[in-house]
Amino acid sequence: MASFKNSLACAFISFLTITGAHTASAQDLGVVRPADDGLLEGLFQTEIVNIGLEKLGYKVDPVSHLDIPSMTLAVGQGDADFTAVHWEPLQNSYFDKAGGTDAMTRLGSLVSGAGQGYLVDRATAEKYGIKNVEQLKDPEIAKIFDTDGDGKADLAGCPPGWGCEKVIEHQMDAYDLRKTVTHNQGQFMVMAADVVSRFKAGEPVLYYTYTPLWVSQVLRPGTEVEWLEVPFTALPDDAKDNTTLPDGRNVGFSVNNIRIIANNKFLEANPIAKRWFELVTVPIEEVNKENLQINDGEKSAADIRRHAETWIAANQAQFDGWIEEARAAK
Repeated sequence: MASFKNSLACAFISFLTITGAHTASAQDLGVVRPADDGLLEGLFQTEIVNIGLEKLGYKVDPVSHLDIPSMTLAVGQGDADFTAVHWEPLQNSYFDKAGGTDAMTRLGSLVSGAGQGYLVDRATAEKYGIKNVEQLKDPEIAKIFDTDGDGKADLAGCPPGWGCEKVIEHQMDAYDLRKTVTHNQGQFMVMAADVVSRFKAGEPVLYYTYTPLWVSQVLRPGTEVEWLEVPFTALPDDAKDNTTLPDGRNVGFSVNNIRIIANNKFLEANPIAKRWFELVTVPIEEVNKENLQINDGEKSAADIRRHAETWIAANQAQFDGWIEEARAAK
């Protein structure tokens, strides 16, 4: 009888152990609702964050694809828990309007050193001595980049609602470019593809872009194209951000960090997720490489998920270390 009772007790303990292990399985920490800005080029880092959350024990809902103001507002209002594509300081105004630090917290620096600016093809820059965007005030210089026959330079710029369009529009006035330059604001990736096509056809190109993005993998600054400097820093709301590169060139746009922003109530209830958000980082060079894969045709959701898994496998020890540290945050 004692042996039977001991066997029964052991079986009961084993049952508790098994069910306890099940309790710590992938769905017991709850559901996380990510959002992004609808661009495939930012999904890579989002998926890396999502995979980490899944490893920690969360169930991650499909990513809600929104525009930048709506994405930020969704996090602020608690309709989404986090986004991994917030640019600071470029998107500060959207952050503030969506509730600011009362509603959300910026965490970590997921991707550091994101740059922006104006570029021209190197051949044209060298032929005409073009180094500064201020030179586009000269109608003869501006005419070089005219693509629609109106005599004005056509700048492939920034779509409404991204944040960069506010900087460009502010600088159009600050540098007195309205009379000679048209700021085109179509679909960004369509405009970027057109810039690349015109460059390959031997035509002059003038465009705005940012990194990380595949464009600068195809048209490489210092090789195929050159950054244009600006005559002085001019940012909306009299912002005093640093717009000067380490080599002393002033490109007119502040260097950004791409950060995770998360809803404060979610963070209070989920210290493990919070710590994960603080820890995970992806080198900008890796995002650039992955974005080039997207441009080369590997652009399905399954492709981008595979890209994220491949990057994690190549950095497994570091990834596992982040996971263990996040798990300890209880």
